[in-house]
Amino acid sequence: MFDITGKRFWFFAISGVIILIGIIALATFGLALGIEFSSGSMMTLSFEQGVDHNELRNELASLGYTNAIVQRTGEGDFYIRTDKLSTEEKTNLEDALIVRFGNLKEAEFYSVSPMVATETGWNTLWAVLGAAVGILLYITWAFRRMPKPFRYGTCAIIALLHDLLVVLGIFSILGGILDWEVNLMFITGVLAVIGYSVNNTVVIFDRIRENLTKGVSPNFQIVVNNSLVETLSRSLNTSLTTLIVVLALFLFVGASIQNFAVVLLIGIIAGTYSSLFVAPQLLLVWERGEWGRFIPWLPAVKAKGE
Repeated sequence: MFDITGKRFWFFAISGVIILIGIIALATFGLALGIEFSSGSMMTLSFEQGVDHNELRNELASLGYTNAIVQRTGEGDFYIRTDKLSTEEKTNLEDALIVRFGNLKEAEFYSVSPMVATETGWNTLWAVLGAAVGILLYITWAFRRMPKPFRYGTCAIIALLHDLLVVLGIFSILGGILDWEVNLMFITGVLAVIGYSVNNTVVIFDRIRENLTKGVSPNFQIVVNNSLVETLSRSLNTSLTTLIVVLALFLFVGASIQNFAVVLLIGIIAGTYSSLFVAPQLLLVWERGEWGRFIPWLPAVKAKGE
């Protein structure tokens, strides 16, 4: 039988390195916020003649839009993000682009005011926090017949925080290199990842509960390890089939759900890892009183029976 729990601190080390890289990326690049969270105007334009991405960016800069974000879609259109444009400013901008590149067609245009952007940001924050509190309470209630049920909910929330930091770190890098923005599709993807990851974690926790009830072993580490081995193939197969579907969405549906699909790709991988190698391993560390391995000044506490 695989000794998964015996390598728990290696799994924690891998997570720590990935999260550290993400934190460095966030400190370096930050997050490129979409107009839903920072206000501005977004237009989708298509040109009759071929237009080079860099030429379009340079032309916008020469027109005074030095901070404009330009992205090319899979269909050959351009997403252009600028500060909030008035009707007159939008008309003047399009006229200038027609003079430079020829006829164009506007497929989409919308603006978000600073007030609406601020409100959207706060609503998103409350939604994520509300989901986290709800998950903590639900898992604690679901495992209420187990000793110390609050630990199950807490470990699940820590695993979710792990997934969120991984997603934010990678998106920070994508934003710094490719100008990818955090928009409402990103938030939708994050909430979907939270649900997926929690479902996988609860399945593993439930198997731990079953094995404890059956009295598989008085040693909690053996119980956790057996539970992980028993659910390993199920977790990997479920994640693999889901990844195939999400990859198809990313490749064939188009740029409109690009952020949603990429968040799901990252989140499913991170969530599968955390549900197998973070949440149950933290539960074991808590039971064995091994927090001193993380924080040296904490005293080591041996688990019962050792």
